[in-house]
Amino acid sequence: MNETNRRRFLLHTGHGMGAAALSSLWTPGLVGSAAASGPGGFPNFAPKAKRAIYLFFSGGPSHIDTFDYKPGLKDIHGQELPESIRQGQRLTGMTSGQKSFPCVAPMFEFERFGKHGTWVNKDILPHTAGIVDDITIIKSMNTEAVNHDPAITYINTGVQQQGKPSMGSWLSYGLGSENENMPAYVVMISRGNGQLQALYDRLWGSGFLPSQHQGVKLRSAGEPVLYLNNPPGIDREMRRGMLDGLGQLNTATYEKFNDPETQSRIAQYEMAFRMQSEVPELMDISKEPQHVKDLYGPDVEKPGSFARNCLLARRMAEKGVRFLQLFHRGWDQHGSLPSKLRAQCKDVDQACAGLVKDLKERGMLDDTLVICGGEFGRTIYSQGKLTADNHGRDHHGRCFTTWLAGAGVKRGFEFGETDSHCYNIVKDPVHIRDLNATILHQLGIDHEKLTFRYQGLDQRLTGVEEARVVKEILA
Repeated sequence: MNETNRRRFLLHTGHGMGAAALSSLWTPGLVGSAAASGPGGFPNFAPKAKRAIYLFFSGGPSHIDTFDYKPGLKDIHGQELPESIRQGQRLTGMTSGQKSFPCVAPMFEFERFGKHGTWVNKDILPHTAGIVDDITIIKSMNTEAVNHDPAITYINTGVQQQGKPSMGSWLSYGLGSENENMPAYVVMISRGNGQLQALYDRLWGSGFLPSQHQGVKLRSAGEPVLYLNNPPGIDREMRRGMLDGLGQLNTATYEKFNDPETQSRIAQYEMAFRMQSEVPELMDISKEPQHVKDLYGPDVEKPGSFARNCLLARRMAEKGVRFLQLFHRGWDQHGSLPSKLRAQCKDVDQACAGLVKDLKERGMLDDTLVICGGEFGRTIYSQGKLTADNHGRDHHGRCFTTWLAGAGVKRGFEFGETDSHCYNIVKDPVHIRDLNATILHQLGIDHEKLTFRYQGLDQRLTGVEEARVVKEILA
């Protein structure tokens, strides 16, 4: 075969493969089901979880005031944090100018709950205390990041720098969706009363992966997804014809330039069309029984609330959405922590517990993984002047707390231990890369095999540094 004929053969073969790929977008299941096997052949072993719901508390919840109880903290309240504990830790700009670092004991009461006597702040987390027998609490999470943007980028994408795919995008790429009428990755955002850090769309972006794998953000008011509804004067049949014509133009463009983003564009248009028949019903909770709504608390009736988003997450999980991420903003308590933390916990406490209970009652907890936590914790020392009701806590990445439930995770279990000042880990550290590797594992994915070639490297969510599945927390 001479060079000219070889090039012609490869060009025509490529066009044929492109046409087949594009046809599969218009007729899901023609080439193969993403739910059965994603682009990389995942899952590559039997998964415990079919789906995951990530309750992300943006801003850094205080582990000291919620789950990591140390009775001895009352004895050191107001005392200077010893340098032997701080060990020269890099400080943020908020406290780098402080000359004193007085320790602050929790201003709340803790109590033991459940069969194993798990310590929980009973004042602000009474409902979560009621589900401790269904969850694993990791008290030894850690990260190198000390500021919000790099920290939240790190835990969501595997690196502190911008531009890499989010966890949900990796899962969409690897596993696809169980429901051809819904995206594999959905994001919802709620806000609390605390200081609000920015949340950028890149946190659920697809990075270098095809853009069809980016998270779809659902809005709480108006159209759930912008431009999803037909414009005035355009009915569904007319829109179908317009999409077919646009699809033909995009197909011609793809066959000329072989740009994979053209395929992604077609896939997104087709997904939006199919979502028109699914999303409006999913967003309408009016037919939910009252006893189910009561699980999530009175805020479930407020569009855009964390409680409403938790109920919507359960509804979408039932419909085959692979990964749901609920961001709740306002956990950055640099001041007035006692009152602000109480308000934040009131927003989420009953809804978190209600979600776990609802999934359990429906038999879905066995194959749904629930993750709940933030990007880092808070310091034992006070930021600013220490008073009874106006102290704050700075960012702290050396240790913080995350809990998980369902899908092969141990129930009524605690893992990891911090020192007497809740400052350093003394037993069983779990890096955020380890958490991500474990989440992928429960979904049937070896984190070292979920890769994408980019800039000469086989990129992956857990990066090139060491990461391990935390098998100690798995049943």
